[in-house]
Amino acid sequence: MNVPLTPITVICDCPLFVHGLAHVINPEPDLQIVTSVSRVGDHRSAANGVEVVLLSLQLPTGETSNVVTQLHRQGHAVIVLSISESQSDVVQCIKAGARGYLGQRISEAELLTAIRAVASGRSYFSTRFNGRSLPVPPLHLTDRERQILQLLASGATDREIAVKLDITENTVHSHLDRLRSKSGFRRRADLTRLALRYGLTGD
Repeated sequence: MNVPLTPITVICDCPLFVHGLAHVINPEPDLQIVTSVSRVGDHRSAANGVEVVLLSLQLPTGETSNVVTQLHRQGHAVIVLSISESQSDVVQCIKAGARGYLGQRISEAELLTAIRAVASGRSYFSTRFNGRSLPVPPLHLTDRERQILQLLASGATDREIAVKLDITENTVHSHLDRLRSKSGFRRRADLTRLALRYGLTGD
């Protein structure tokens, strides 16, 4: 059975870091780095048709966010890999259109998780940023997801949500997993804040 392949372009000015990314990514059956460039000026032709772009450049955040904006307008899903964990830097890149933001001290497993999440249309922000006041990505929530978020914000447990909505607890877990995938937020406290930002306060 053929596994759908996610092509990736790396825009990075550190050859050693690119080598490390290739060592982690290319052995995966569903992921492949197809292009690697070191200059911002090469990204238009190199990233043509690529679903995911990993962006790691030693540039001021303002310049990095400009590159993110350009790639986003071309339809690419951009993941920024940065040594900066400043909240203002993260927010600036997200507002520019980044679908993911990772610190360079992440694990190999988290890198692969982030790429797969972004490739499937979701957002992913490093677990280091959980709990911070980051912009909420635009979400398309189903009625059921809104109900679950509202109950979660009111303090209901998964079992209580299941009873209230007359569904199984496993179904609740499935909806919560989808909400985590859509939003990039994984902790229950972050989902509660998400509910509050969407005006889904409990009764």
